[in-house]
Amino acid sequence: MWMENIPFGITDWSKIARTEHTGETGAAYWQTVNFGDMRVRMVEYTPGYLADHWCVKGHILFCLEGELTTELEDGRVFTLKPGMSYQVADNAEPHRSSTDSGAKLFVVD
Repeated sequence: MWMENIPFGITDWSKIARTEHTGETGAAYWQTVNFGDMRVRMVEYTPGYLADHWCVKGHILFCLEGELTTELEDGRVFTLKPGMSYQVADNAEPHRSSTDSGAKLFVVD
């Protein structure tokens, strides 16, 4: 990733509007800031959330709160707890997220 033309700045996440994205079950609430081609998000999943699609977008994802399960299309399953992260490239391995108890994430993509 090459980051350019982004001056130093501070993001006050409490002032970033939330958008709702419904899953197959539950909902995800995104707060999104774009810096050129880079999207930075705080994402909160409600308890019982299951994504409604297999995602092929690359991410660097850091779990802040709760527990997130990520299933790869090939059947592998990974669980993130606070302090853990994952990274995946664009079009590398389709994945989808779910959570029984809810989760809060910091995502760069």
